[in-house]
Amino acid sequence: MTEPTAGDLRLTGVTKSYDSFTAVDQLDLVIPRGSFFALLGPSGCGKTTTLRMVAGLDQPTIGQIWIGDRDITNTKAYQRNVNTVFQSYALFPHLSVLDNVAFGLRRRKISDHKAKAMEALELVQLAHIAKKKPGQLSGGMQQRVALARAIVNRPDVLLLDEPLGALDLKLRRQMQIELKRIQSEVGLTFVHVTHDQEEAMTMADTIAVMNHGRLEQVGDPATLYEHPRSTFVANFLGQSNLLEATVKSRGGVNAELNVHGVSLRLPVDRLSTSSSAVWLGVRPEKLRLVVPGSAEADSSEGNRLTGVVTDASFTGLATNYLVRLPWGQEVMVVQQNDGMPRADAGAEVTLAWAPEHGFALSSDQDAHAGAQDQADDSGAA
Repeated sequence: MTEPTAGDLRLTGVTKSYDSFTAVDQLDLVIPRGSFFALLGPSGCGKTTTLRMVAGLDQPTIGQIWIGDRDITNTKAYQRNVNTVFQSYALFPHLSVLDNVAFGLRRRKISDHKAKAMEALELVQLAHIAKKKPGQLSGGMQQRVALARAIVNRPDVLLLDEPLGALDLKLRRQMQIELKRIQSEVGLTFVHVTHDQEEAMTMADTIAVMNHGRLEQVGDPATLYEHPRSTFVANFLGQSNLLEATVKSRGGVNAELNVHGVSLRLPVDRLSTSSSAVWLGVRPEKLRLVVPGSAEADSSEGNRLTGVVTDASFTGLATNYLVRLPWGQEVMVVQQNDGMPRADAGAEVTLAWAPEHGFALSSDQDAHAGAQDQADDSGAA
């Protein structure tokens, strides 16, 4: 067995170019040892190419890949202490579950391979089906067997390439929780490639958002969501309403912004650009839809805009609204069904939100960046 090199996974200036395009462009990334790390982005952004270079299946055009103090850039895939779990589980149909998990250990002549394989099955809560064949198992069980087979080798890095993509929605959500539990128990470095924003935010300690082979932003889920540094991140990670605005003043705690003649406020520390022309962003669930005559209608706190409801969709936990503002732009509102009166299409309403729930980005960025990518990937496996 390859000796663990124990350390952070580091990619330094990694580029992968082909004749007609560059799949990964000057990638600098540090993935802390023992963390659950997600590479998130739309199809074709370079995340899977990055994973394949770490696995040794593709060679970087330039750049270096390190695990701890060991440069593995030119190391053969089978010589790296790195394992991969793919969307297709690639289990041996003629072998039992136990023998599938023990396969790699047995090839390396590990004397107690069956005991170690059973420990791995206990970790994924499948010890009771050790004698069954893969064809007798559900997709979720097969996924956990593939995970046990990878974990039993105790790799320095475990790569997960869209491992939940073949599962239905309910099972996928169960497995998200299960994967996070397993990673926490074994303490291995997990690098998870996905296009699914919710999946990345549910499981990962840190997310790297990729776009056209480059890093858009790296951070913990809450930071990326609350403080996006680009319109791409704002639109791809969840949904955002972006309002064209002009910064009128930056004095004190709050900056004053003009949005189509309406004065709105934003904390200065959430104004991430020195430009006077900005996109003022606010997430749909941060907006409060205020119906005339309600207790909140007379409040003067926070930011306010008026509009007309063009669509109202009841989803159970919340009601999703589209509201057309006076200048014609439609914004999204997600309002929890907490007893507040609901509005129908055609109703005149006020939208209210706390200044600290907004963010501002330079207006030289495309307001729609990332939104189409999210729509294109929403039905992907």
